[in-house]
Amino acid sequence: MANTIHIPTPLRPFTDKQESVEVTGATVGELLADLTKRYDGLRKHLYTEEGKLRNFVNVYLNDEDIRYMQREQTPVKPGDSLSIVPSVAGGAPTAVAPSPTDLSQDEIKRYSRHLIMPEVGMDGQRKLKTGSVLCIGAGGLGSPAAMYLAAAGLGRIGIVDFDVVDFSNLQRQLLHGTADVGRTKLASAKDRLHDLNPHVQIDTYETSLSSENAIKLFEPYDVILDGTDNFPTRYLVNDACVLTGKPNAYGSIFRFEGQASVFATKGGPCYRCLYPEPPPPGLVPSCAEGGVLGVLPGIIGVIQATESIKLILGIGEPLIGRFLIYDALKMKFRELKLRRDPECPVCGDHPTVTKLIDYEQFCGIRPEPHVEATGAVMNEWEITPVELKQRMDKGDKVFVLDVREPNEYQINKIAGSTLIPLGELPRRYQELPKDVEIITQCKMGGRSQKALEFLRTVGFTKVKNLKGGILGWIDTVDPTQPKY
Repeated sequence: MANTIHIPTPLRPFTDKQESVEVTGATVGELLADLTKRYDGLRKHLYTEEGKLRNFVNVYLNDEDIRYMQREQTPVKPGDSLSIVPSVAGGAPTAVAPSPTDLSQDEIKRYSRHLIMPEVGMDGQRKLKTGSVLCIGAGGLGSPAAMYLAAAGLGRIGIVDFDVVDFSNLQRQLLHGTADVGRTKLASAKDRLHDLNPHVQIDTYETSLSSENAIKLFEPYDVILDGTDNFPTRYLVNDACVLTGKPNAYGSIFRFEGQASVFATKGGPCYRCLYPEPPPPGLVPSCAEGGVLGVLPGIIGVIQATESIKLILGIGEPLIGRFLIYDALKMKFRELKLRRDPECPVCGDHPTVTKLIDYEQFCGIRPEPHVEATGAVMNEWEITPVELKQRMDKGDKVFVLDVREPNEYQINKIAGSTLIPLGELPRRYQELPKDVEIITQCKMGGRSQKALEFLRTVGFTKVKNLKGGILGWIDTVDPTQPKY
């Protein structure tokens, strides 16, 4: 009887889009070896160059956490299954929290369905009225979370964001409408939430969260709701929550899959217990590159709001030490157990991270290369859209390799480009010419950078990455094409 390995959404392009793979072996290591033998493109995602299983890749055996065992030596029985769980991706006037006064007649009418529940009642609703949650982001996750927190009668909601509303946001960010396109998300969010419930205090912080301001921003709030979309901010939120003693209502989304948990509570695990280190830059695509089902952040954001309310009320069983995974295509929830790591550098018994650090550096993100006045990028492995267009107009021989998915290629493309999705490249690179310079290209430049790195490892020397991807091409060369 074979064993099953469940493949997470971000890695399915490397398994011919299969959700699970049947493998054989006597140990966890043998099962993973069988998997990577069949799908060699997975190897660099699961293992370091030294052949060690990466720290940001967790493996569960029959939904049990085995990170504190000798993972690869762990024996398996016929019929056992493995789950691979990789790391998926202000400034405002000082406000006074609402006083614990009694509920007004209007509030009693508004919250009547809460008040008749013995788990909430008048006392619980007063707790909500004096409670506070800071939402990091007013986007996909922050939108439903903030709306349900406001509707529930939370006394104070803070929102940290510095973005403006774009048409591409409207598919999932329900705080904002068509008329808000071009407005700041904070202005749009504040108007919508006050319309939903004028009794709620909305504090806005138009800034990017940083190591310099996180502690001060977190201190006045009871719960921090993580609606971030990048790894540096996610680790920053986690560490600031641990250092300030604030629970972290965590959520993340990608394509059809979502994750949720509660981190940084007393005695419970933090995000670094689950993912001690981040994936290398570009290895895990963002929602902007990989896409997200519009309703998915609604589900995960509401779970985050639910956990925040439970924490403030002190009722139920919060997702502490439990990692919830949701698959929208299967309409299936799975729950994995998660333990606090006593060796965790942030929340462990002997923490070494006692203050906030440079999280861009921690996540391996390098500063943008210097750009000359001519627009030329000081990086021998990159080319700008303007430079590429000039070379094409001169008749230079270049091979533009588009590594996006076929559905993206239907939206827009560079004329004459060739499509080979990134997940197919390890078995199709022989189709590429070696006597012509190859220009790798994707939506924004992340996936194509990984394609460039792969091609260099298999002997291609004439390769450059298109800076900014197809979106950069549209911005500077061909604005007639649609953007997504």
